[in-house]
Amino acid sequence: MPCIATLTLNPAVDLSTSTARVEPTSKLRCSLPHYDPGGGGINVARVVRILGGDAVAVYPAGGPLGDMLRQMLERLGLPQRPVPIAGDTRESFTVDEGDSGLQYRFILPGPALSEAEQALCLETLARIDPPPAFLVLSGSFPPGVEPAFFDRFAALARRLGARLVLDCSGEALRYAAAQGGIYLLKPSQHELATLMGRPMDSESDQEAALRSLIEQGVAEIIVLSRGAKGAMLATRAGVEHLAAFDVPVRSTVGAGDSMVGAMVRALAAGADLQAAVRYGLAAGSATIMQPGTGLCRSEDVERLFREG
Repeated sequence: MPCIATLTLNPAVDLSTSTARVEPTSKLRCSLPHYDPGGGGINVARVVRILGGDAVAVYPAGGPLGDMLRQMLERLGLPQRPVPIAGDTRESFTVDEGDSGLQYRFILPGPALSEAEQALCLETLARIDPPPAFLVLSGSFPPGVEPAFFDRFAALARRLGARLVLDCSGEALRYAAAQGGIYLLKPSQHELATLMGRPMDSESDQEAALRSLIEQGVAEIIVLSRGAKGAMLATRAGVEHLAAFDVPVRSTVGAGDSMVGAMVRALAAGADLQAAVRYGLAAGSATIMQPGTGLCRSEDVERLFREG
């Protein structure tokens, strides 16, 4: 099967716990913490592997938490290429409030990456043998990484003959969209609004925005994730609506990454585009069925996909 390589510029060790109520100044007695490897590209690679695909995760790692991240991925059996950095890998944490069912997510900024460290990330991707058929850039850009980093990543994808998959936000997303040449772009509704510079509340607004982005050559394929409303699939052929799966929601952490991982895994296996997006929706839904920062289980994904 073609290789999938992911780059996570701002990985994290994700801690999840729970408490009865989140209150100011009080000591909050929490459950035992659970740790997971985190960061967009790492989650994408994990889901590809969970679903039986071939993926390798490239990411910068430094300090004790960087060592912990490497060890966790090793235990999961995920092929990885950690890039040593001077800074310390970040930690993020999620707290589930038992009384209300609400979830609180605390996202830390992460270490700055020097120009040399950024270049080493790209060199590490370039040395993967055999060259990947898909290059996935997913997650936030940490301090020190300018949006124009996308140019170097896109140039590498072209040199390797790889399809470029992008899932990012903010200035990085706006910059990448202005450059175009993306194979698959997966924005959320909020990210689409940010990209267009105005609210995107109605289906008609979203459809029009997707058609415009396709016509501008931003991407060959755009999959808009719409939460409980499913997804919109946009190509030159038009815009198609795909329904969501009706599942109990325990945590939304990693749902978007799971969707990307499952879509790329399906496309790498030769699936048609609509089936790949449905597979992605199944994986995202299977992930929100899991507590804390847990990702989807393959049996849940396959069951939802068959039933859908």
